Amino acid sequence: MPDAVENAPRTAADHTFQVDLRGLVDLLSHHLYSSPRVYLRELLQNGVDAITARQAADPGAPAAIRLTAADGGLRVEDTGVGLTEADVHRFLATIGRSSKRDALETARREYLGQFGIGLLACFVVADEITVVTRSATAPDAPPVEWRAGADGRYTVRVLPDDARPEPGTTVLLAPRRGSEDWFAPDRVVELARDFGALLPYDITVTDAATGRTLPVTDTPAVWDRPFATPDARRAALSRYCDETLGFVPLDVIDLDVPLAGVRGAAFVLPSAVSPAMRGRHRVHLKGMLLTETADALLPDWAFFVRCAVDTEALRPTASRENLYDDEALAAVRDALGVRLRDWLTGLAASEPERLRDFLRVHHLGVKAMARHDDELLALMLPWLPFDTTDGQVGLEEFARRHAVIHLTDTVEEFRQIAPIAAAAGLGVVNGGYTYDADLVRRLPVLRPGTVVDRLDPDTVTAHLDSVDPSVELAAGPFLALARGVLEPLSCDASLRAFHPVTVPALLLDGRDERNERTRAQAESDATAAGDDLWAGILGSLRGGAPRARLVLNHLNPLVRRMTSVSDPGLARTGVEGLYGQALLMSRRPMTAAEGALLNRSFLGLLERALHEPATEDK
Repeated sequence: MPDAVENAPRTAADHTFQVDLRGLVDLLSHHLYSSPRVYLRELLQNGVDAITARQAADPGAPAAIRLTAADGGLRVEDTGVGLTEADVHRFLATIGRSSKRDALETARREYLGQFGIGLLACFVVADEITVVTRSATAPDAPPVEWRAGADGRYTVRVLPDDARPEPGTTVLLAPRRGSEDWFAPDRVVELARDFGALLPYDITVTDAATGRTLPVTDTPAVWDRPFATPDARRAALSRYCDETLGFVPLDVIDLDVPLAGVRGAAFVLPSAVSPAMRGRHRVHLKGMLLTETADALLPDWAFFVRCAVDTEALRPTASRENLYDDEALAAVRDALGVRLRDWLTGLAASEPERLRDFLRVHHLGVKAMARHDDELLALMLPWLPFDTTDGQVGLEEFARRHAVIHLTDTVEEFRQIAPIAAAAGLGVVNGGYTYDADLVRRLPVLRPGTVVDRLDPDTVTAHLDSVDPSVELAAGPFLALARGVLEPLSCDASLRAFHPVTVPALLLDGRDERNERTRAQAESDATAAGDDLWAGILGSLRGGAPRARLVLNHLNPLVRRMTSVSDPGLARTGVEGLYGQALLMSRRPMTAAEGALLNRSFLGLLERALHEPATEDK
């Protein structure tokens, strides 16, 4: 029997979590909130929500929040719904419980507060919080005082009726040592205006020492105000951008998307920025500033604008300092992207000069959009600039001039070939810049009959003039020597005639040739390192891979003299010098072998130049 009693299941006991308030405040200040400045936002938020709750039952109730900086602390008074003694115990002393959530769940979307953390944020800058409140929903209930310290202790006492005759709540903060600056009158005004300028209620800040009272709210928002003309509206929004975001915009785009619950404006940056730079947008939630660093509000391609918006449909994160990335935010992002695209198409249709001004700065952003939008690309073809052998022109015009459009893989390849291709009548587009190659390759879809082809050495060589057979025969020994000199570099040599005459040699190496050069360099490195297995594998891949080509220009006087040089040493050094000069013109990175060749040819020619006069004197 004793064994049975001993082995009987024990009855589970209920326990309550114990919360270390100091630890929780440390968590809030160092991990949840980005700055102590949010304490004022929480106070404003509580006041706005209290007024909203009272007006839901009594639309004619007063709606005001008064902040007073006095005696080194801060007093915040609102005309909201207030609390009874039972409410104080239930809501102020229970972490994580929100009166909005518990009492008015059906109207929750009207409130700023969603997480019930409330006054705890004030402990980030205050050692003591005092709340004096009187309920509007229980007129006979007396005012109540709740006084709490950062150590987690609090007291509640009922006050006489005359302590607070009217419904509402007053919060008094006593600063924590080292946090006094956060309660300075000028700082309070700055924070209140930053967070609450667009709130729907009357908010003021009073400096008790001077008696000066300053307004906080400035409503309606500038994007919601009526203006006599579109130019006046644009000028007002530009001033707002300069004052709030710190720059004078190149242009202004309205962002009124009712279905997404968003109103505001996008401001076009006056200078180009990197596409990798994420936008930092200013977002208000029902008038309260939520964040100035929302980087997921717009599509990634819209890096050329910064936004200021007010939203009702989006959810804040737990810290209420950013937007929760959910389906609602994705829908808003898509809607705003459509609005930006419509603005561009509108400029193209009716205001080409403004479009040109925009594209001079932000053509990269439009190209990023056009990669995924054929309609936009077709619309922008006459306007988007591309680097071509005809200069900076639009693809529409360039395609009219050239039935076949050749595309280079790199900027270096284009720069090297552009003068020769232009002289030969080839239409070449620089495909080395971001997005350009993708857009050019889609031209045949938009303009049937247009041919786009990758530029390769054979295409260039085919457009260079051949020399007379007798000339090539006479230059045969020199060309054979040149091929021997260039063999270790996997490069061939040929003789052609082309313009401009000032270019003595052209180094042609397409994508396949560059891959072969990389393979050869890797094989050489493996051999030098004694890795015979890897060197053998790389050697087996050589096969019939294409080789780079050094094309010598017979029209150039220096090349014509060099082909008749009888001194093999001088001819060898001359070939190395021509290769080095063509290599430098290509602006591509040099291998170790090419660097050694360039150095050797320079020193060899310098030595020849220094010794020739002495030989002649003898």
